[in-house]
Amino acid sequence: MKHKSAVALLFVACLLSLFLTAKKPLRPRAATEARGECIVEVSSRRILHEKDAEAVLPMASTTKILTAILILDDCDIDEEIEIPKEAEGVEGSSVYLRAGEVYSVRELLYGLMLRSGNDCAVTLALHHSGSVKAFSAKMNEKAALLGAEKSYFINPHGLPDARHHTTARDLALISSYAMENETFREIVSCKCYEPRHWQNKNKMLFSYDGAIGVKTGFTAAAGRCLVTCAEREGMTLVCVVLNCPEMYERTAELLDSAFLTYMMVDLCDSSKPWEGYAVKCDFSYPLKKEELRSLSFATELSDPLPVIKGEIAGQMKIFLQNNLIFSQNLYII
Repeated sequence: MKHKSAVALLFVACLLSLFLTAKKPLRPRAATEARGECIVEVSSRRILHEKDAEAVLPMASTTKILTAILILDDCDIDEEIEIPKEAEGVEGSSVYLRAGEVYSVRELLYGLMLRSGNDCAVTLALHHSGSVKAFSAKMNEKAALLGAEKSYFINPHGLPDARHHTTARDLALISSYAMENETFREIVSCKCYEPRHWQNKNKMLFSYDGAIGVKTGFTAAAGRCLVTCAEREGMTLVCVVLNCPEMYERTAELLDSAFLTYMMVDLCDSSKPWEGYAVKCDFSYPLKKEELRSLSFATELSDPLPVIKGEIAGQMKIFLQNNLIFSQNLYII
């Protein structure tokens, strides 16, 4: 048995009223756009903005987002490790590690993400995999699992290599996954790591309302690159700009526009019955005001309907413009 939800029209009408709340006007446009741009809402992975988001580009030190999350997924961050000779004096940005010194993995992650330490990146790669080459292979495996289909990693830090590249969309997906890790969020949102007096280079943390990370990057080949995560009114967005001369200004403009245009809407609440049946998962989704009228809801019940509490009674489904965006089982209460 299949029928449309009887409460759908009332539900949508209530949602429309939520958009009446005044929001801040947009700031003046940045003078330049990025070579590649993408905004993703973290929980749903819905893409809210794209411009040349599939263009294959170098990404400089934003590479370290993947390095950090791979370490966090696989390593004990409180383990202390000795700095190897190979990590001393690595080209580019550095926290000036010296061979034989002892740091915890956690400390090295702060040096990696706040100060963009290439020496931290090499140390962590060697700790994880034994060599930069082996670690890069693991980076590529992880990127593929996260849906970053056009990315390829040669090193853990982002120093120039013609084979080392990503896209704005791929980097947004990688960063969204990373921002779901509590420790990663804690690190990249830290303005200053006091034990080592390392101040975060990411100016968005100091200038943009709601910014909680994540990473800057620059090389002559990649240009200015920035990945930013910001939270407002229950919505968490990741914004990627690659090769963008005004990376801070353009990021702020893009995020302002997304926060003004979309809002996070609760479409399913596990604490409330769905037409007399229990659901076990919550579901929220970023929507434009005009999209609310394009939502539709369906309930599909088993025939015959079970009678024992906890048995599956059928499924509920939510559609946006006839595209299925969510479904889950319904249970007898």
